[in-house]
Amino acid sequence: MGVELPSGYKPSESEPFMNERQREYFRRKLTAWKEDILRESRETIQNLQAETTPHADLADRASTEAERQLELRTRDRQRKLIAKIDSALRRIEDGSYGFCEETGEPIALKRLDARRSPHCRSKRRNATSAARRSTRTIEFSSPVYGGSAAAGGEGG
Repeated sequence: MGVELPSGYKPSESEPFMNERQREYFRRKLTAWKEDILRESRETIQNLQAETTPHADLADRASTEAERQLELRTRDRQRKLIAKIDSALRRIEDGSYGFCEETGEPIALKRLDARRSPHCRSKRRNATSAARRSTRTIEFSSPVYGGSAAAGGEGG
């Protein structure tokens, strides 16, 4: 990690792909993102521990419980995100970061800077269109419709 980055450095297409400076840039960016998530998690734990006052009003109690559940779901998503960040940091170390895990193609620097995804655009596009195709036909069974029917498909 002895690579110096100039102030305001942004990776550019004009330099060799995933050179030392670019790897250091993404390493720092991912590390800072992880530290932010961990700091927010600590704050959440402190807030949840501080908010142990029972509410007499049922509506207040329900509202507080809903807020707690939402916060816990958010933290769980962030816990999973930390695992992905750690994986990306390992890929930086082994030299595979910046290349699609499926195709091996380089991922555009702008996309890496915005998404930090291990997949190239074509892989995501294929997955998205496959997901859309699989949700076009919805089957349901209901006495109102007289049994099984299909909605949304080719003939629906």
